[in-house]
Amino acid sequence: MSKVKKSASDSVSAEKMSRKIYDAEIRKLHIELVKLQEWVVASGKKIVIVFEGRDTAGKGGTIKAITERVSPRVFRVVALPAPNEREKSQMYIQRYLPHLPAAGEVVIFDRSWYNRAGVERVMGFCDEKSAQHFLNVVPAVERAMVDSGILLFKFWLDVSPDEQARRLQSRIEDGRKTWKLTPMDIKSYTRWDDYTVARDEMFKFTHSAWAPWIVAQSDDKKRARLNIISELLNRVPYEEIKRPKISLPRRKVAAGGAVRHPVDQVVERF
Repeated sequence: MSKVKKSASDSVSAEKMSRKIYDAEIRKLHIELVKLQEWVVASGKKIVIVFEGRDTAGKGGTIKAITERVSPRVFRVVALPAPNEREKSQMYIQRYLPHLPAAGEVVIFDRSWYNRAGVERVMGFCDEKSAQHFLNVVPAVERAMVDSGILLFKFWLDVSPDEQARRLQSRIEDGRKTWKLTPMDIKSYTRWDDYTVARDEMFKFTHSAWAPWIVAQSDDKKRARLNIISELLNRVPYEEIKRPKISLPRRKVAAGGAVRHPVDQVVERF
């Protein structure tokens, strides 16, 4: 089995990226993401992007950076809650399958079926037999996805222990972030080594030629977002769809020469 690929973010300096540089670079990438979107729609391609990582690794911010300038009708984010009693009785992968893309769609999973290899396994929400069964069968499931025409990308965001602790402390102290903190975050915080063992075994079983894992160091959130988006764009064989040149037409005059009133004469201005 080939080695898990690390993105370019693992070779950059530890110096944090400035906001000015980030804004300039993310704008360029957003333009390319729009081109990718138009290619997906025109070609009928199907893309699945999986984001996994420890708590505070930056999955949500990365997904926001990808989707903030594209259409939600093309880019769809899936973040499933804990399974209900009916879903617990189903085949494990079953509740994820309805969310896979149709032609012309990009689906982003903010955590995915890999919950079974991570939080469920470490925190005891599934037994070891179920976890091992998942690890054994998921490569075949992903092969079926790829064989159906889905372009599948799996990103692991890797955060250091010190940076995770800093971000969790910020969630405790900053009133704007307290909604991000859950009791499970605190319980998981004490199980760093257990999560490391689970992650490494997940890579061992599920890093395949048709669905490889890509690891991005995410201590610098800005740098991680840029590297992940760049890596995604490099891996998708999209082409720019030529658009006809557009110029604004002249506005038509209303029938009867209707009088235009300033808006504050019609409604109260705030």
